[in-house]
Amino acid sequence: MAKEIKKTVFVGISGGVDSSVSAAVLKKQGYNVVGVFIKTWSPDFIECSWKKERRDAMRVCAHLDIPFLECDAEESYKKEVADYMIQEYKEGRTPNPDVMCNRMVKFGIFGKFAKENGADFIATGHYAINDNNKEKFLLKKSPDKNKDQSYFLWTLTQEDLKHILFPIGHLEKTNVRKLAKEFKIPVAVKKDSQGVCFLGPLDMKDFLKHFISEQKGNVLNEKKEVIGYHNGATFFTIGERHGFVINKKTEKDRPYYVISKDINNNTITVSDNFLESQKEENKSVIELINTNWINEIPRKNEKYQAQIRYHGEFLDCEIFKTEQSRYKISFNKNILVDKGQSVVLYNKDICLGGGIVK
Repeated sequence: MAKEIKKTVFVGISGGVDSSVSAAVLKKQGYNVVGVFIKTWSPDFIECSWKKERRDAMRVCAHLDIPFLECDAEESYKKEVADYMIQEYKEGRTPNPDVMCNRMVKFGIFGKFAKENGADFIATGHYAINDNNKEKFLLKKSPDKNKDQSYFLWTLTQEDLKHILFPIGHLEKTNVRKLAKEFKIPVAVKKDSQGVCFLGPLDMKDFLKHFISEQKGNVLNEKKEVIGYHNGATFFTIGERHGFVINKKTEKDRPYYVISKDINNNTITVSDNFLESQKEENKSVIELINTNWINEIPRKNEKYQAQIRYHGEFLDCEIFKTEQSRYKISFNKNILVDKGQSVVLYNKDICLGGGIVK
């Protein structure tokens, strides 16, 4: 008997290993698979790589004998990701462009494109698990701790997850590489992509300097004494310890961390005892806005874990609602987190959602 063709899946083919194996796995499972290359914006001063990635994506689709389409997300990426990121830095906040890229491009424009062209599902090569548990979808961490990308997916909703597949989310990267060779994927040994979503590896300060003018300012210590200088407070993130100059040093100096910044006065304040203060029985409380809870609202007095940056430590915390869609999170120790950063909440391996630091 002929193999039954299942529903249609549009797979975001980037030209890399993970998305290619995702397409191969879905085809083997009997889905009607269509490969889609998502074309986005790239500034003139960054080496153009999308044409090579598109060529690799076409090679993969030809090898798998699946249709190849192109989704034009250039305008959306420029407005919703790049312009958003630049404006946030101008206003003294630290955004996460990968979170916005997933929300607005991969599961926004691409999702809409797929639906309009007859797809039942979209699929990506993300390392995360979409678990359908009694008609409620749970977003879970990947078992590969080094590759888990659930942090970037906290904005997904139940409606999104109904139409999303993560074919390799349950696998370790080493197993994905093995599958790539078994499927004889043309890009089986290609290196993993790094850096900002679609833009690739870049020095964020160098990138921003094309859009934000440098302005020399003072570095202050906790006593508000001038101890150095920097080239613009907008370029710094709370917790950062590079990119500024300390010219008043002592023999006992340890690494200095940015603990606050004043955009109006163009100053940053640094401390060299942050690591010591972490050991004290102090708590940090932060407020979240623009929250999204994937399957259920976190409960007061429950113990959760939170990540304040990708690949960061999972920090014990409690959460409580303040007003409307705003919540406060209390951590068991001092943390350094900047306005605009994404904080993602977990209950063991389940990603509950998250919000943006006010």
